[in-house]
Amino acid sequence: MKMGHIVRFGVSLDEELLAPFDASCARRGYGNRSEAIRDLIRKALVEESWERDGEECAGTLSLVYDHHRNDLARKLTALQHNDHDIIVATLHVHLDHANCLEVLILKGAPPRVHALADRLCATRGVKHGAFSITSTGKGLA
Repeated sequence: MKMGHIVRFGVSLDEELLAPFDASCARRGYGNRSEAIRDLIRKALVEESWERDGEECAGTLSLVYDHHRNDLARKLTALQHNDHDIIVATLHVHLDHANCLEVLILKGAPPRVHALADRLCATRGVKHGAFSITSTGKGLA
């Protein structure tokens, strides 16, 4: 997608909202408010796209679990095989003798991606699951 021309517009904010926003911009390393506002707008547009039918999304799912626990690794693998077509890649890391970190890159229709992430996180024995969904980049400037 080709970038359009820059349009300037004004935003009115209460000082009590602007001060923490400016502090957040500084902590995150934004050079100016415009960059931060552009990111907020992109985030809102990406979140809205997840709700539309037919829009493809991408995401990462991180799971921490004890691989010694009751055949858990086999159960997680079986669940992943059921939706192999939306799993782009996986990474398995041994954190210590018992705990593993598995990261999955997912891509597909939001309802399927969310459903797989929910099933894997909810699998008995998973100690922690974190899902972060994003855009494939199509349609974003």
